[in-house]
Amino acid sequence: MRKILIVGAGQSGLQLALGLQSRGYEVTLMSNRTADEIRAGRVMSTQCMFDTALQHERDLGLNFWESQAPRIEGLGVSVAGPDSSRLIDWVGKLDGYAQSVDQRVKMAGWMETFAQRGGQLVIHGAAVGDLDYFSRNYDLVLVAAGKGELVSMFERDASRSPYDAPQRALAVAYVHGLGPRPEHPEFDAVRCNVVPGVGELFVMPTLTTGGRADILFWEGIPGGPLDVFKGVKDPSEHLALTLELMERFTPWEYARATKVELTDAGGTLAGRYAPTVRNPIGRLPGGGLVLGVADVVVANDPVTGQGSNSASKCAAAYLSSIVEHGEAPFDEAWMNATFDRYWQTARHVTKWTNAMLAPPPEHVLNLLGAAGRLQPAADRFANGFNDPSDFEDFFYDPERTNAYLASLTQG
Repeated sequence: MRKILIVGAGQSGLQLALGLQSRGYEVTLMSNRTADEIRAGRVMSTQCMFDTALQHERDLGLNFWESQAPRIEGLGVSVAGPDSSRLIDWVGKLDGYAQSVDQRVKMAGWMETFAQRGGQLVIHGAAVGDLDYFSRNYDLVLVAAGKGELVSMFERDASRSPYDAPQRALAVAYVHGLGPRPEHPEFDAVRCNVVPGVGELFVMPTLTTGGRADILFWEGIPGGPLDVFKGVKDPSEHLALTLELMERFTPWEYARATKVELTDAGGTLAGRYAPTVRNPIGRLPGGGLVLGVADVVVANDPVTGQGSNSASKCAAAYLSSIVEHGEAPFDEAWMNATFDRYWQTARHVTKWTNAMLAPPPEHVLNLLGAAGRLQPAADRFANGFNDPSDFEDFFYDPERTNAYLASLTQG
């Protein structure tokens, strides 16, 4: 029985641990918090997961909350004008529904499941020195903790990381009491509101510790009017700021938010980080090698909502690579090949996300405008959140964009 150590109990670490466990591997999982501490703690992300990523969970029988979480059937885009009116407003229908389950609910539940199924769960923060000691007792060590000292073992890949500073200031609030959008109240949708030169507001339904809720998520251009959450410790002050900015920049979303209240004291989050791709292999002082997982090695800005999706896809790819490798050693060549397999998916996410952080070129604005008149364009853009590789065919290149739009109008 091959022994594997996974450090980090987020989407990728837990999904991979449970997947390997179901295949008969002896898995040790290290987490710096207990399940109860996670459940009672602060929200960690927005985690809207689309159909492909959700299917990876279903394949492992880990979709415990699928019947309870709201089914997100559409993705809407609005673009604000200088006077805070809507210049663009449409919703694309998703081929398969998306869902958001608060990671406090999911990670705590999965962690308990892993332990109940006989997995070795170690509650301890891990430093590089700890891994050096542990690595001698395991066939493979995987680092899935995307923050903290361990990430420094993985060198930044400058050729794949165009930004060296954060491109957005992030502010999340989980709320009860949000009213429905008057347009299409019959189905749930993620709403992406673009305020040119200022940032973006995302609104999405979720399942949290207290049942159904909605997430209000501002992404502000650093130094701009949305970059006001740093140092705000009081959750009620955080919510008041969120709503004040909605009233100013997205009044159509504020109109349904006048009665909201925070889901709980841990329902806010603020921060920022630089989007970074890193080399996948970390070298320990004693000479051992460890493989980075998900956002340890590919950390994109959440402007495209891909973090949990990428984590799920990375865990699925790594699981296949480990199982297919049989009894052979997990050497440097295998680690590089395993990351390259994941990069075939992740590169599309990185390219698209980095493009969405920049001011949109004219052909993209034309595409977004046309989607208001051409439902197939709206639907295709929405489904790109599930499969970002599709953007290659109609998004980046003005000629391809124009040809695609022309094909819709000629039909």
